[in-house]
Amino acid sequence: MKCIDEESPFEIPKGWEWSKLSNVIELLSGQDFIPEKYNSSNQGIPYITGASNIVNGNLAINRWTETPTVIGKLGDLLIVCKGSGVGKMCICNVDKIHIARQIQIIRNFSNAISLSYVKSVVEANLQTIISNAQGVIPGISREHILNLLIPLPPTNEQYEIDKKLQEILPFIDRYAKSQEALDKLNVELLGNLKKSILQEAVQGRLVQQIAEEGTGEELLEQIKLEKQQLIKEGKLKKSALTDSVIFRGDDNKYYERINAQTVEIELPFEYPNNWSVLRLKDICQLIDGEKRNGKGICLDAKYLRGKSSATIVEKGKFVYAGDNIILVDGENSGEVFTVPQDGYMGSTFKQLWLSSAMWKPYILAFILFYKEDLRNSKRGAAIPHLNKELFYNLPIGIPPYQEQQRIAKRINELSQLLK
Repeated sequence: MKCIDEESPFEIPKGWEWSKLSNVIELLSGQDFIPEKYNSSNQGIPYITGASNIVNGNLAINRWTETPTVIGKLGDLLIVCKGSGVGKMCICNVDKIHIARQIQIIRNFSNAISLSYVKSVVEANLQTIISNAQGVIPGISREHILNLLIPLPPTNEQYEIDKKLQEILPFIDRYAKSQEALDKLNVELLGNLKKSILQEAVQGRLVQQIAEEGTGEELLEQIKLEKQQLIKEGKLKKSALTDSVIFRGDDNKYYERINAQTVEIELPFEYPNNWSVLRLKDICQLIDGEKRNGKGICLDAKYLRGKSSATIVEKGKFVYAGDNIILVDGENSGEVFTVPQDGYMGSTFKQLWLSSAMWKPYILAFILFYKEDLRNSKRGAAIPHLNKELFYNLPIGIPPYQEQQRIAKRINELSQLLK
């Protein structure tokens, strides 16, 4: 005799009893067949193998066998106990059915137990049962089901409860779908608002232009001199000096001059008159980082997102706290991180050099605006890579330095309001 008061999750009405499921049901495990023993010609006894045979709580049968061994019967409760669809359930609606090992049969001992009621109790505890699933292929053990505590009302009340649930559940399903649609709309709306803020920013429409702050053209010489110095120091390649000059002609159209050749170009927006326009490569370069030996923390994507603990590596491309690195391989190519501490950047990253003549948060906001375009234009099949040609050739408006600061500040203010 053992007191189970501490195991009982809640109080039950008078006339009800707590029972382990093993006291009121029989649990049968399935058995697989080799392919030679089943067919797809609708001959023999239906044979189900797993979650794919349970669709929206109903059986979907696509195999049959002439030699069943573990037989489910009309009214049995079938539950998927292994694989990706673990926990899926349905009531058997055919006279006989052979089940494979990924499915178990819950069968009642007598008409005193409603299997529809049992199904509801199991569903209510499903997340706990599934969380205890073990193995490389997650599986529910027999013990998880047999030891489940079930609050047991009188037989008539079981059927009344089941009847009431059948009335209520369609409303709950409709509410769940409505809530899901609303949640999706909220996410899309928030994303669109963020995108709109960034678009206003990169077009020069988020803050007013102030004549006293000068023009973007005044920064161009600073950018050029800085790159020349970094090339001398070996930190940038000579190709970084291949600047293009983008300007608006008297006909209000945009033109680009490269190596004394001028062509008309299409730009995504018009820019304020006091702004200059460059390609992103003129103020931003992807570089390898500093090679170094010695123990250091590995700054990979999972760690930077806070989804894994730090690992230590012996060598790699060293970056410093405050540096910016960008994912160039994988599904999230184009995502930028600011390095939180000194360490070795992960192998899927490049260091992101940004001209000091520009306000860094403004450039990062510009890259964030094009995040989806960069992700959708990845190259490579097995491991998609950042489309560097697209990245480098993005046209970026260059406001005066103080205006860049005001734009970044306004983006931050509006982002806080969205939160």
